[in-house]
Amino acid sequence: MKFDTPATANPTDRMKVLGKPIDRIDGKLKTTGTAHYAYERSDAAPNAAYGYILGSSIAKGRIESIDVADAKAAPGVLAVVTYENAGKIGKAKNHTARMLAGPDVQHYDQAVAVVVAETFEQARAATKLLRVNYARAKGNFDLAASQGSATKPKSGTPDTAVGDFAGAFAKAAVKVDERYTTPDQSHQMMEPHSTTAAWTGDKLTLWTSNQMIAWAVGDMSETLLIPKDNIHVMSPYVGGGFGSKLWIRSDAVMAALGSRAIGGRPVKLALTRPQVMNNTTHRPATIQRLRIGAQKGGKITAIAHESWSGDLPGGGPETAPNATRLLYAGANRMTATRLAVLDLPEGNAMRAPGEAVGLLALEAAMDELAEKLKMDPVQLRIVNDTQVDPEKPSRQFSQRDLVGCLKTGAERFGWNKRNPVPGQVRDGRWLVGMGMASAFRDNVTMKSGARVGIDKKGMVTVATDMTDIGTGSYTIIGQTVAELMGVPMDKVIVLLGDSSFPASSGSGGQWGGNSSTAGVYAACMALRESVARKLGFNSDDVVFEDGKVKSGNRSVSLSEAAGDAGLSAEDSIEFGDLTKTYAQATFGAHFVEVGVDSATGEIRVRRMSGAFAAGRILNPKSARSQVIGAMTMGVGAALMEDAIVDTRFGYFVNHDLAEYHVPAHADIPMQDVFFMDELDEKSSPMKAKGIGELGLCGVGAAIANAVYNACGVRVREYPLTLDKVIGKMV
Repeated sequence: MKFDTPATANPTDRMKVLGKPIDRIDGKLKTTGTAHYAYERSDAAPNAAYGYILGSSIAKGRIESIDVADAKAAPGVLAVVTYENAGKIGKAKNHTARMLAGPDVQHYDQAVAVVVAETFEQARAATKLLRVNYARAKGNFDLAASQGSATKPKSGTPDTAVGDFAGAFAKAAVKVDERYTTPDQSHQMMEPHSTTAAWTGDKLTLWTSNQMIAWAVGDMSETLLIPKDNIHVMSPYVGGGFGSKLWIRSDAVMAALGSRAIGGRPVKLALTRPQVMNNTTHRPATIQRLRIGAQKGGKITAIAHESWSGDLPGGGPETAPNATRLLYAGANRMTATRLAVLDLPEGNAMRAPGEAVGLLALEAAMDELAEKLKMDPVQLRIVNDTQVDPEKPSRQFSQRDLVGCLKTGAERFGWNKRNPVPGQVRDGRWLVGMGMASAFRDNVTMKSGARVGIDKKGMVTVATDMTDIGTGSYTIIGQTVAELMGVPMDKVIVLLGDSSFPASSGSGGQWGGNSSTAGVYAACMALRESVARKLGFNSDDVVFEDGKVKSGNRSVSLSEAAGDAGLSAEDSIEFGDLTKTYAQATFGAHFVEVGVDSATGEIRVRRMSGAFAAGRILNPKSARSQVIGAMTMGVGAALMEDAIVDTRFGYFVNHDLAEYHVPAHADIPMQDVFFMDELDEKSSPMKAKGIGELGLCGVGAAIANAVYNACGVRVREYPLTLDKVIGKMV
């Protein structure tokens, strides 16, 4: 099905099942421990051996020798695989670094060897017996020190320029020109990267924790240099990813190499938490400069956003200026992105790449502008709203209700009670402040397919390689099928995360829910047409409801229509050029109240609220869960998350959950989430958009703005740890 014209009235509009807060259909399996994750596939891959990875102890250089004799002789050891005996290994185009080091080493903890043994403990112990001699080379590990050598990246956000920024900024009545920094951050999903691998002849089966099944097949094919048809990937349940599992990592490659080395016997392998931080990917640190010029009434006349980040050679930048290109009006504007070569572990996508860190700077700068203007921050944003792409005024937004989000969010939060003068509100020893920020995230869609069938009992089964990474994919896909085929949820079977199923959009970039359900929509519409054709009904007026197919005064049950042989259909949604005709994005407004301890500088979030416009909300319960999770992640980014680089040796020092701090329950207050009533007919036939990343975008800046309002300290270097506040409060 081609989606190249705006959606009109269609069966999703009935909203008998879609739009309802239905409990997650996979919830019982997960809460009872019966959902099979990648490391737990003893049901499908019995008698598995265990793999353990040895990572490089240097960040850059060469392996001069590897002595595996003692490790191979250790109790229970079945094989040791290094670059010397692994056979020819390729590098997938999606990977910046190779999954197996040798002889060159590209980053700290890059996989050097995998030991396979009968037990996990034996494999782990034997890695300590490996003797690796390295020739260390000088590396670059400090973004600030490398900023001057940063260059325009070959890929990513291009530099943009509209009007005369320099001239308009020079003439502006009120100006902000500030530098903001964000640190390296780690995804810290609950389930570490894990894989069970097994070979049958030249066929590889992987049970792996991955967000994008089709990409995983491609990555493994390019890495192991075997045909895609020889690879079967399954990820029915994924314990979180946040972008770190968009591509296969060394757990999958090394488990596959280990299994091949022992004759195809299954090998299970999970990365340790330190390996998750240093062996996989992370969100790279940024240095950002924001310049905004405005008239005295608040209208922005000039806006510029420049960003610097780093990655390994051949990598890409953190696209922090993305949101600035579309969020506010302003005739004179520019953005620039620069990339430094750093020999740290690979920098790559982490939840809401670009906007998440870009808005930490932009929305703090807007707050500073509002203060200079002596203007309410909400009103400043309303004044600078635009219904067209500021870079291409002929390109309208498909739907844009930022103003509605700002007004609704402010009213629900009680923003009118805010004292704009910092340091004026106390609650005992706590200085109390309020802050806000806009939320913005592009709406991205991707081709997605599915297969839907009806059996003789009237059960409807949908199969697609879409993944559920904790986001509720099982449920919204089930709801889509139930709505379109006119059956209750208990008549729907949802099968996900298997490369033998039709290729979907996968989970990432906030595109998964909208795109995958649109693919299911396409398959269901094809099945509806097949049913109508078999029954001799006019497909234009056929109605599917209550487990029956109705046309005029005729009614046939789905089970009867399917017959003994059953019926099935397969189709994909392919998106046309509507994104070129219309700017498509999601919007929101965050409001936060914080307390700052006047004696210790400790910062506590007291209240959080947000209003969001993201098209049709397919399941308000799971959508709310996505947003409160994202808001929680934003608290981490604002107050505590900081992957600290040892700039001498090039690794993340605080590489476990004892020292890399993320929010706990005690850090998070009750969160108010409100969804605006919106349909976006130009986004997809579902009239929906993404929501999972929007809730993160801007919330950290709202916290920083609230801290300033509370105590008068403007912190521009995230996270806002107490050492940056104490002794400086008003």
